[in-house]
Amino acid sequence: MASVSGSHAPPSAEADERCFHCGLPVPAGALYPVEFEGIAHPTCCPGCQAVAGAIIERGLGAYYHHRDAPPAETGSPLVPDELRELELFDHPGVQQQFVTPAGAGGARREAALMLEGITCAACVWLNERHVQALPGVVRFRVNYSTHRAQVEWDPERIALSDILKAIRDIGYHAHPYDPGTREQAIARERSLALRRIAVAALGMMQVMMLAVALWLGAEDTEHEDLLQFMRWVAAVLTTPVVLYSAIPFYQSAWRDLRHRQLGMDVPVSLAIIATYVASLYAVVLGSGEHVYFESVVMFVFFLLTSRYLELIARQRASHAIDRLDRLVPAIANREAPDGQIAVVPVGELVPGDRVRVRPGETIPTDGVVRAGESTVNRSLLTGEPEPHPARPGDHVTGGTVNVDGPLTIEVQRVGAETTLAAIQRLLDRAQTEKPRMARIAEAGTGWFVGAVLVLTAVAGLVWYAWIDPERALWVMVAMLVATCPCALALATPVALTATTGALSRLGVLVTRGSALETLPRVDTICFDKTGTLTVGMPRLMAATDLQPPPADTSWHAWAAALEAHSEHPLARALAAPSDSGPVVATDVRNLPGRGVSGTIRGQRVAIGGASMLPDDAAATPAPPPEFPLATPVWLVVDDRPVALFWLADAPRPDARDVIADLQGRGLQVALLTGDRPEAARAFAAQMGIATAAGGLTPEDKLGYVRARQAEGRVVLMVGEGINDAPVLAGADVSLAMGGGTHLAQTQADLVLLSDRLEHLPQALEQARHTRRVIRQNIAWAIGYNVVALPVAASGLLTPWLAALGMSLSSLLVVGNALRLRPGRELPAVPDAPPALGAARSDSPPA
Repeated sequence: MASVSGSHAPPSAEADERCFHCGLPVPAGALYPVEFEGIAHPTCCPGCQAVAGAIIERGLGAYYHHRDAPPAETGSPLVPDELRELELFDHPGVQQQFVTPAGAGGARREAALMLEGITCAACVWLNERHVQALPGVVRFRVNYSTHRAQVEWDPERIALSDILKAIRDIGYHAHPYDPGTREQAIARERSLALRRIAVAALGMMQVMMLAVALWLGAEDTEHEDLLQFMRWVAAVLTTPVVLYSAIPFYQSAWRDLRHRQLGMDVPVSLAIIATYVASLYAVVLGSGEHVYFESVVMFVFFLLTSRYLELIARQRASHAIDRLDRLVPAIANREAPDGQIAVVPVGELVPGDRVRVRPGETIPTDGVVRAGESTVNRSLLTGEPEPHPARPGDHVTGGTVNVDGPLTIEVQRVGAETTLAAIQRLLDRAQTEKPRMARIAEAGTGWFVGAVLVLTAVAGLVWYAWIDPERALWVMVAMLVATCPCALALATPVALTATTGALSRLGVLVTRGSALETLPRVDTICFDKTGTLTVGMPRLMAATDLQPPPADTSWHAWAAALEAHSEHPLARALAAPSDSGPVVATDVRNLPGRGVSGTIRGQRVAIGGASMLPDDAAATPAPPPEFPLATPVWLVVDDRPVALFWLADAPRPDARDVIADLQGRGLQVALLTGDRPEAARAFAAQMGIATAAGGLTPEDKLGYVRARQAEGRVVLMVGEGINDAPVLAGADVSLAMGGGTHLAQTQADLVLLSDRLEHLPQALEQARHTRRVIRQNIAWAIGYNVVALPVAASGLLTPWLAALGMSLSSLLVVGNALRLRPGRELPAVPDAPPALGAARSDSPPA
């Protein structure tokens, strides 16, 4: 810590002292000391005192040890580059690329960070605990599989650079997430890991050859000098492995101990150091009976190899998620007003720019098609292989691929505001929010390590006092190695990452990790109707002319001319027919809650519901039998109804089959809608749903779900509108449709980007299989340690065998989790909850 204070003192003989920070002479009478490593140093002014104090307090005091000379002599900046780099991230222009508003009113900020130096679950726990304790940090969660962190903070209380510095203070490096930077970090991590493995492998091969010779010649007293020489050679070959290859274990263990934690690398480091030092001591004494250099190098090699394979497995498991980061191209073809094309970085695009996208190219950002016609492949976002048409006026999403013809697109959203960025933020939230199983496993790791250390000490004492003092150390080493809790720490996060990637391939976006724990226990599913079980876009089902239309056109064309000025969903169903003549509406007025009025060819025209009819009009006829749920829309000319249009929202093609599938799994299905009760019952009967409630407000829907939860049921709510947001947040687990509102998606635990309901049963099956795999992993990890601990304590395990068993245990857990990866066929999981009985269809909402 730096201690600073300032005052003016009388001139002294020390007036020619140099400033500790900048190196300039300290003016006579100036007293601005700063304390560094227990010694007070003078500075020349309050500015240097403040900067020096900030550098020291941020844990960057090594700057003063490693600089060649003070800045005044070298001309270097007064602030070290490391500190300046972090403070750059506070600049609004820089934050625009990766920081988004969060919380109520958008007062807080949220960002995705990349953490370097994470080696185990204890590292995750340490970072989360350290950063979460900072004043102003609202939420900080780290995903162990991808090493990505999601941080939410109050910029009025803490700066982002302070958060980054706090992470650096505990020995880790954090920076804003960037796909390119992540790829470079992964490449560096792999390269360094391979170098350490290569050194360990080379040392292991050489030491093992010597060990075989020493074992075979153990009884040969005539060549003791040669055997002793070989032991010294083994010691020399083991030293690089211990001092270089094993460095990651020491660094992790030291970080844990420095912060009074017991991570899994604490027993690993103790085992390596104890075995090496004891073997070296035996060589120095000339005793060859207890020299275990081969155990040291084999242990380091096995563990490094295990962690490298785990690294590859984690990257493979998260590939389906990380692919979203690579969808947006790095450059775009920006079109100038004069039609000239300039190739620019995507980061330079601003709303209002126009970009040209050729066939086969990826659309760089969210926007609206202004010229050209084509189809767009959205499969990487939604899992849907069928291209979607893109015409002038249609909205397109960045990251999708233009298929057929060239398009000119006007940019609407860029950077962190795009749909793809919003999806990635939801994924980050899912990956960093841990289910209860994961939290228990992480919390238990420290206690497990502590228990192992205590049991190891007790076993060593028993061996030393009552069994065989010379073997006591090696029994303790075997216990430390065999019971390393790597498998326990890996049991849950790798499985969650793998299954999140598998679901994203189906177009099911997991936005909260806890959903995968709750989803297998669901026994009741409540559906909204419009936009969920229906396509959400009303279509013209039937039309009746009540008066003869003009000779050169149709009443449909007149209706379309009026509805072209309305944004109501029903208006889109009355698009102008292709064979209609030119019809133009003027003096158009939108009548909220009623319809649209205007003038066509000098006549007063209105379109809307029954409220647009004159008082003496006949009652509205019943809808056509084939469209019992259709809505009537009247066209009125000079107060005379001239045409009646029947509009209906068609059910999704797969809705009925999906509901039958869910009911066949023993799940109760209910329909909750704000539509008329009679329409709700008719639609439910059409879909085969026994429980239906209509005319519900958002509060009524939430009340219905609360009532089911009070009965002990676990409820999944599926919806898409703004009015569904409260019930989505209140359900045990919730799913929002990909075409729904942004508010509904942010409140939901899962988002069905594909909008295909058939993926819902598959998601339930995937979640059940994930729960099964996690339970298998935890059972194996605990069972292995329960068996390995007494076997090692009995002296039956040598240290190298213990290292092999521990590595294989971790790899088994990772391999089992990878069965959840995308493209793997899932076995049937026969643990669907039993039916709880269906409520009566006329049951009132709670």
